[in-house]
Amino acid sequence: MCRSIKTLRPPYTDDVTEEDVRAAALQFVRKISGFRAPAAHNAEAFDRAVEAITRAAEELLGSLEVRGGAR
Repeated sequence: MCRSIKTLRPPYTDDVTEEDVRAAALQFVRKISGFRAPAAHNAEAFDRAVEAITRAAEELLGSLEVRGGAR
């Protein structure tokens, strides 16, 4: 259904953009909803979910403490 969501924290990746986080959130919503693109009557709920997950992911990534050898 969709490509894998990549890990967005060091040491897996160093330069994470807002677009990277949003793309991961979109993939997550697509996966759990079962829709690649929602019907018009579901578009608002779909978009709200992507935005909420983007914010949650940014908060998570900003709060993580990565220590040496954390693979």
